[in-house]
Amino acid sequence: MNHKERMLNSLVNKPVDLFPHGDGLWGETSRKYIAEGKLKENEDHVLHFDISWRGGGWLNSGADLDRGDETIEEDSETRLYRNSNGAILRTWKTQSGTPEHVDFEVKERNAWDKLIKPHLVKVDRRRIPFEGYRKARELAAEEGRAFGWHGVAPFEQMHPVCGHEYMLMGMALDPDWVKDMVMTFADFTIMHLDVLFKEEGLPDYMWFYEDMGLKERPFMSPQMYEDIMQPGHARLFKYSHDRGMKVMVHSCGFVEPLVPGLVDAGMNCLQAMEVKAGMNMPRIAKTFGGRISFCGNIDIRIIASNDRKQIDRELEQKIRPVVDAGSGYIVHSDHSIPPEVEHDTLVYFFEQGSKMAQKIWG
Repeated sequence: MNHKERMLNSLVNKPVDLFPHGDGLWGETSRKYIAEGKLKENEDHVLHFDISWRGGGWLNSGADLDRGDETIEEDSETRLYRNSNGAILRTWKTQSGTPEHVDFEVKERNAWDKLIKPHLVKVDRRRIPFEGYRKARELAAEEGRAFGWHGVAPFEQMHPVCGHEYMLMGMALDPDWVKDMVMTFADFTIMHLDVLFKEEGLPDYMWFYEDMGLKERPFMSPQMYEDIMQPGHARLFKYSHDRGMKVMVHSCGFVEPLVPGLVDAGMNCLQAMEVKAGMNMPRIAKTFGGRISFCGNIDIRIIASNDRKQIDRELEQKIRPVVDAGSGYIVHSDHSIPPEVEHDTLVYFFEQGSKMAQKIWG
């Protein structure tokens, strides 16, 4: 089997000779590997680690593209700026990390209707990375890798507009406003994907990023998810299924209570599943085994220990129950790769994780 066959089989819960594998490196991790001579400057990580997929097509969901970013102040370490959504953010210059949310122009429905929504109701070709998508798709085909459209969905498109706090207050106090944002962004995504796919061809699968969890709890109740978020997800997932593409959903944090709603919306694979947030893949597989596949849930803290016996044990304890429950699996950490993970450890993790398929199916 090649990488594409393994990936697509895993997404539909079919056996493979080797589990597909991949992950993302922090910028600090790449720089460390380069400094150590383990990775060349600008080397393709997909080729270096023989990752099973390539992705492309991430849309620019910022509201007013003509506005651009406006620097408010900066020093040697940080930059404070206002972006195309009118959000004021502070970012680090020298390290990775989530931007500090300082302030937002949009805090309620009227500002959304006036400042944001008018920019999202028609196609703007500047939002679509045609060339990058085309090159990644062609390269994946040449290499026998799966190719996916990777991008954000409504939850990850809304909070950059108004911040988590105002978005969540809106869910409770003005749910119709948030429902309008959800469906506006779902339709926005679909109309831009229609243009991209018509001109450049379809991907093999879809990968939506939706960080809907905190530690040990989601951002919303299952009932609130089903009422507010699920209709937008269902529209996006049906759009994907109607074109023959399975749907992967990435979510950091504890989202187990939302999994039933995501499955009903049409999710085919759950990705990430942070252990430190409380996610337990074998437990979820007891309920949803055979209905969805899984990607991740290998504790990054164990990988970062660089202890190969611990890594072996974690792989065995996490993957075998999932396969026994009837689900496919894709090797990935429960988040991404920090610099504490040694290069050779990461190579070992990918190799041993992939070979688990041989131990299970022979």
